[in-house]
Parts: sequence; structure tokens; C-alpha cells
Amino acid sequence: MLYTLYEAGYYATTPLRYAARATRDFWSSPLNPAADTEFGRSLYAGADLLANLTRRYGKPAWGIDSVEIEGQPVRVRPTEVWSSPWVKLTHFTRDMADMRKAGRRELEPAVLIVAPLSGHYATLLRGTVQAFLQDHEVFITEWSNARDVPVMEGRFDFHDYIDHVRECLRQLGPRPHVVAVCQPGPPVLAAASLMAEDNEECRPATMTFMGSPIDARLSPTVTNKLAEEKPFAWFQSNMVYNVPAPYPGVGRRVYPGFVQLASFMSMNLEKHQEAHRRYLQQLMDGDGDSAEAHLAFYDEYLSVLDLSEEFYLQTVDVVFQRYLLPKGELFHRGRLVNPGMIKDIGLLTVEGENDDISGIGQTQAAHDLCTGLPPELKEDYVQPKVGHYGVFNGKRFREEIYPKVRAFIARAETGFGRQRRAA
Repeated sequence: MLYTLYEAGYYATTPLRYAARATRDFWSSPLNPAADTEFGRSLYAGADLLANLTRRYGKPAWGIDSVEIEGQPVRVRPTEVWSSPWVKLTHFTRDMADMRKAGRRELEPAVLIVAPLSGHYATLLRGTVQAFLQDHEVFITEWSNARDVPVMEGRFDFHDYIDHVRECLRQLGPRPHVVAVCQPGPPVLAAASLMAEDNEECRPATMTFMGSPIDARLSPTVTNKLAEEKPFAWFQSNMVYNVPAPYPGVGRRVYPGFVQLASFMSMNLEKHQEAHRRYLQQLMDGDGDSAEAHLAFYDEYLSVLDLSEEFYLQTVDVVFQRYLLPKGELFHRGRLVNPGMIKDIGLLTVEGENDDISGIGQTQAAHDLCTGLPPELKEDYVQPKVGHYGVFNGKRFREEIYPKVRAFIARAETGFGRQRRAA
């Protein structure tokens, strides 16, 4: 019922939204002689804010057309290389002619970035992708919005997620590198453990976990405490709803993105209110650059997707309530997941000093689980003065975290004796 009421509210405000857009366009038109007056700017600012607050935020575009390598612009084209109803594996193909101009004549290590399936689209990792493109062949998982997947396509749960990660790694060929950002940590570690036990040719050469809840019992945050304090039945009863028409997934039970977004924003409500007040003032002052930065952030932040009921509830149960992976009790398709079977996959963990989503130690727990790895294949790094988002995006990520990940991957490439093929 909540999902239906949410949709009804959106369509009910359509006249108001159109009126706000018309007002915004009128008072921003260069043909309007009063547009640049204080009165005109105030009306424009108010109408623009109202239009943005009531509009629907779809999946953002990647907007990565090129990347600078050795001072040379290199054209980039996102290409779908594999897909299922639940994920699209995207390869950011770099133009080889431009790469040669930049002095890069060898195929560089393939890296699979496993984006989180926790409310936001994979484009939240735009900065992560741009950094890795400087030195790697980059692939990323773009998870589907559950409301767009017809019921006839079946379920998608925590174990399906593990299977999808394994299949994506196989698409990259022998010994790729995998980077799990936040939520994917436990299923990626499970996938790597199973592939190592099976001695698969396409098992990762390295796995990097960034701000991941490998063991959510350690340094619990507000999010962890909420998941632990509420009984499982509460999540079933209060957080899952039916997808209404006219979406392709009508009838599917989902954890709606707008519900999770409301939870996100309520944690820092005053901060978001102040940001919008500043935006309103910037528009009235004619500070276009600051206003554009605000819009760019919220275009991404307010774009959310739905999670299937079974994936959401199993994640709550397996990762945040029963802690099956760190307790050695996680079974996948009847098999015990044992990270101790990993013998030759490099392990790098990255945490943020001020992370309020995955506390210090939760990601580091992977080292204790991977008992079969020698010390030289393990590395841990805690980035000072960054929160959760700063672990995989922003200035400190680009200048301090990414160079460490790049060096770790390069060391693994040399250590494992892999030969690069001529491009």
C-alpha cells in the first residue's frame, strides 16, 4: 500500500511540478527584462527548488567520455559485455589509438568493480571508475532496479548475488582483480572462497574490500545497531512492499529505494536542510558554480533503486543479524563457504577513520578469515579523516587511497608471474 500511495502522491503533484517548471523557465529567460532583478531571482530560485524537490530522479548517466593518461586524453566508451535480468556487466573500453599516444602499448590488468546493491545506482562510483581507468581495464556491475524486473524472471537473493559475482569474474578471463565497495564485501569474499576451493582459472588475483561489513559485530555503527535491535519480522512487516503498476515488476515484493532514501536522509536531516537553504541562497545570489555542484551531488544522491525482498531480507539476516560468514556458518547451495581455502589471492582492506556505516575493524576482519593466505599477500590501510563515501570517492581517494590499491595490484601482477599480452 505504501508504494501505491507514494506513486499516487507523485502524480498528484504533477500540476504543481509543471507550474514550478514554467515559473522557473519564465524567470530565467534572457528575454525577461526582470529576470536579473532581486525579485526575479527570488522567484526563479524558489520555483527551481520546488521543481527539483518534486521531480523524479532516474538513473544518472555515467558521463565518462574520456580519461587523462600521462597527460593524454583517452576516449572511453561504456560497453555491455554480459547481462542477466539482474545485472549488466559494463566494460569501460579505452580507445587503443589514444592509449598508444599515451605510451601504453600493453593490455593492463582487468579489474571488476562490484558496485553495492544497497539503494543507489552503480554511477555513485563514477569517481572510483575514473581513477581505475588510468591504469586498468575496468568492468563494473550495474545492478537492476527490482521494480523493472518482471515477476516471471524469478527471484534474486543473496546466493544469486554470489553466483552473479562468480559469472562476472569468469567474463574477465584468467586471474582478474576484484574490488568490492561496501555492501558487496561478504558475497564477494564468499565467491572468491568458492572459486579458490574449486581452483577456478578465473578466480581473482587480488581482492580489495573498501568499507565492507565483513564482520558487522565489530565497532557497530548506528546502522548496525538498528539491524541488530529490530527483530527480523519487523523488517519483513515494515520495509517490504509490492511494486504497483505500471512498472514491469508489478506485483514483485521489494525494499523500495525511496524508503531507504528516507532512512539515509533522516540520519542527517539538518545537514540536508541546510544544504538546500544554501542552494536557494546561491541561486538568488547568482552563484551558478556552487548551485551546479549542489545539483550534481543530489542528482546522484536522490537517484535510488529497489531491492528484491529476498535479497534485502537475506542480507539483513546473513550479514547484520546472524553474522554467518565471520562465524564460519555460511552455506551456499549446500556448501560451506570457507575463506581459509584462499591460498593465492592477494587481500587488501581499506577503511575510513570516520566511517559511520562500516566501522573500523569490520573490513579488516577479512584478514582473520583468510587463514590460508601468507602475510606477504595481505595488506591493510586505514585512511585518516574520511567517512564512508570518502573511502571510494573524492580527493583523498584519488590522491591517497587509489595509489595504494594500484600499487597492490601491480605487486600482485609481478608476484604471480602474469605476463601482459601485447595490445
